[in-house]
Amino acid sequence: MPIKIPNNLPAVDILAKENIFVMKESRALSQDIRPLKFVIVNLMPTKIETETQLLRLISNTPLQIEVTLLKMDTYKSKNVSEEHMETFYKTFDDIKDERFDGMIITGAPIETLDFEDVIYWEEIMKIMEWSKKHVFSVLHICWGAQAGLYYHYGIKKYQLNKKIFGIFPIKLEERYENNELFRGFDEIFNMPQSRHTEVRAEDIEKVPELEILENSKESGVSIVRTKDKRDVFIMGHLEYDRMTLAKEYERDVKLGKKIEVPFNYYPNDDPEKVPPFVWRGHANLLFSNWVNHHVYQNTPYDLKELENL
Repeated sequence: MPIKIPNNLPAVDILAKENIFVMKESRALSQDIRPLKFVIVNLMPTKIETETQLLRLISNTPLQIEVTLLKMDTYKSKNVSEEHMETFYKTFDDIKDERFDGMIITGAPIETLDFEDVIYWEEIMKIMEWSKKHVFSVLHICWGAQAGLYYHYGIKKYQLNKKIFGIFPIKLEERYENNELFRGFDEIFNMPQSRHTEVRAEDIEKVPELEILENSKESGVSIVRTKDKRDVFIMGHLEYDRMTLAKEYERDVKLGKKIEVPFNYYPNDDPEKVPPFVWRGHANLLFSNWVNHHVYQNTPYDLKELENL
C-alpha cells in the first residue's frame, strides 16, 4: 500500500529501502481517491524509531493512508531534535477541528506514575475525549492501552512484583480463531512485553462494553477490544523491531538498574547473540487486519458522519 507521509521524514528512506511503497505528499496530490486519515500520538522517547516502526506496519495493505504525527504541547521531548518535532509534528490545537479514520496512541516510559501525576495527563484526556467524535477507530499500545482503559472505563493498573520483559508466547483461543483481528494468525504467536504494571481480567470483565481477546498465563491480559470494535487495547509492543528490547536492556544495565535478561529473547539468554525476530509476521497481520477490518471496511466515507455515530 502507498503510505503518504511528509517528503523529508527520516522514515521515508528507511522504508523505501525495505521495498515499502512510500508515497510522498507531492505525488499523492495528483491522485483522486480519498486516503484514509490516521493520526499517531507518539509518546515514546525514541520518536524517529517509533515513527518508522508504526509506519512500516500500517503500510502493509493496498490502501493509501495519510499520516499526521501528534506531539504533546505540555511536554518537550528530550531525545529528538526540536527541529524534527517542529517540522513533522502537530499539536492537538492544530488538528482539533479535523476528523480521522484511525488513531494510534503509543506507549510511554511513565507507567509507574499514577495517571494523574503524568505531566501531560490532562492533554491526553482531552485527546481521548475528542476521539469519540473525531476518530473512527483507535489502537492503544502498552501505556496508551492502560491509559485508555482507565480514562474510558475506570480500569485500574496494578504494579507488578517483577517487570514483564521479553518475548511471551500467546496461544490463540479457539473461539477467536475466526476473529477478523487475528485473520491469518498461527495458533501460537509471540508478543514483546516491556512493562512494570498490568490490568486485570476481573476488572475488565465487569465492563459490558469490553471483551478480552487474549489473556496469557505468563504475561496476563494482552489484547482487549470494545465490542463495537472501535477501540483496541494491546498491552505489549508488537511494533518493536528485532533489537528494541536489546536497546532497552543495555540502557538499563548502563544505568545500573536491577534488570533481568529479557525472557525468551536472546539465544541461550546470551546478550552477545542476535535475538531471532519471531513476532514480525504476526505484527504485520494484526496491524493490517486492524487497518482493513476495523477501519477501512467500516469508517464513513464522509468523516463528518462521525458526529452521529
